[in-house]
Amino acid sequence: MTNLIPGHTYALENFEDKNPEGQILQFIHKEPKEEGSTELITISDGTTNEEVIEVLLDRLNFLQSKFPCRENTIAITKLDEALLWLNKRTSDRIKRGVEGKQVK
Repeated sequence: MTNLIPGHTYALENFEDKNPEGQILQFIHKEPKEEGSTELITISDGTTNEEVIEVLLDRLNFLQSKFPCRENTIAITKLDEALLWLNKRTSDRIKRGVEGKQVK
């Protein structure tokens, strides 16, 4: 993994074919609309942490159905927990009216 744009864009290596292109993982990138503003605008569209965790959960559940093991079960549980906390954070931000804004 190579970090191309900190926190937003990553170059991922393929497992077997180590060609330099690999794959790009792009997260949504937002910045303040103007200096001092809490309103954010999208610089580049992309995915979210939650979506990537959903993909990992789907893959691990598929693998668990084919090759069950304790380690997969634990990893699935931890990813479920991570998703729960990220969704709680979003829900709390929506309730406070600060979702999509640069506010703690």
